[in-house]
Amino acid sequence: MVRPGLSSTFRSLRNRNYRIWAAGALVSNIGTWMQRIAQDWVVLSELTDHNATAVGVVMALQFGPQVALLPFTGWAADRFDRRRLLIATQTGMGLLALALGLLMLSGQARLWQVQGLALLQGCVTAFDATARHTFVAELVGEDDLSNAVALNSTSFNSARMIGPALAGVLIGRCGSGWVFLLNALSFVAVVASLLSLRSDQLHRTPRSGESRRLRDGLSYVRGRPDLSALMLIMFLVGTFGLNFPIFISTMAVRVYGLGAGAFGLVTSVMAIGSVTAALGAAGRQRPTFRLLCGAGWLFGVGCAAAAAMPNYAAFAVTLALVGVAAQTLTISATSLIQLSTSPAMRGRVTALFLTVTMGGTPLGAPLVGWVADHFGPRQSLLVGAAAGCLAALVAGLTPRAEESPGEARVSEEASATAEELTAKSPIS
Repeated sequence: MVRPGLSSTFRSLRNRNYRIWAAGALVSNIGTWMQRIAQDWVVLSELTDHNATAVGVVMALQFGPQVALLPFTGWAADRFDRRRLLIATQTGMGLLALALGLLMLSGQARLWQVQGLALLQGCVTAFDATARHTFVAELVGEDDLSNAVALNSTSFNSARMIGPALAGVLIGRCGSGWVFLLNALSFVAVVASLLSLRSDQLHRTPRSGESRRLRDGLSYVRGRPDLSALMLIMFLVGTFGLNFPIFISTMAVRVYGLGAGAFGLVTSVMAIGSVTAALGAAGRQRPTFRLLCGAGWLFGVGCAAAAAMPNYAAFAVTLALVGVAAQTLTISATSLIQLSTSPAMRGRVTALFLTVTMGGTPLGAPLVGWVADHFGPRQSLLVGAAAGCLAALVAGLTPRAEESPGEARVSEEASATAEELTAKSPIS
């Protein structure tokens, strides 16, 4: 007999569609983490002479489209069938991974080619991320949405424990090209899972008509202090704090004198903390701003402590604690955004949220890389520490306007505001 606590933590898995989606996503997530490690390692150690700024530029190109395509990504997620949109984006990302793998195996890869493919990957991912985040509500419905978001993060970070360590081993033994090819193959699993879903069991949400504009989403967020605070919190952390490819790779190579295997292993160890936080979030009905505040302080203090660690083992253990904080921040903010937003506006608000979370990377990643190049990897981690502490201050100063714990429905006022905004304006 399943214990009530365990049953509550994994309750979304009772849903057939969600189980199929989660299985395919886990395989694909392992491949994605393998590619992330391989791409960062190729840029840092194979195509440049340990240039952290170059890694930051590739990250900027990969996440920059989240901002540039904002007028289209949220609208597309609200306007089109999200399952079909995801099949298209997942197929596109698989083909781009295949192209990068073939380039590496042929020995013809150049930095500008990796940068160009990263930009294309970012364009496809911009549409995929918004559709994928909002598609979760169609899989499980409103009652289990917070749980499903947390389980998605558990899957992503479970893959993060496997993928980086596996990538580090494969890079040393087979070369980075094979890592990209394996990632391309992993997309077959998630596309197959999408094709296997039962349409009659999806919880369809209202599609936006021709009378809705992106600026309705901006107006909606401006009228909600809680949503505006969540955007600011994740802008600070996403722009200056979530630059772990730079933090970990430069610390492993320059400070501790280690190779690709160590880079992948430390990333996997950090994921242990992330999975722990994700499982904890899955057992909560609804997060709070108080939780965000505590996670922000833990993130800031953890990054500062990691910067001071004298050896590789201590650095890895400290990053596991940082992983707890980072994952608590992102899951809590994502859940609050989705649970506090009208379903009719969810696509555009989610697009804005993802934009401020990842779209700040074009600013933050090159800056953090520049700090690592000119002042040292330890000092670049202090940039992340400052971001976490500022995010904690914002969360602590945000008025408590949340619904009571356990209540996971959109408030009537929020729904009415969304209907009023969307009813008045033609699409631009």
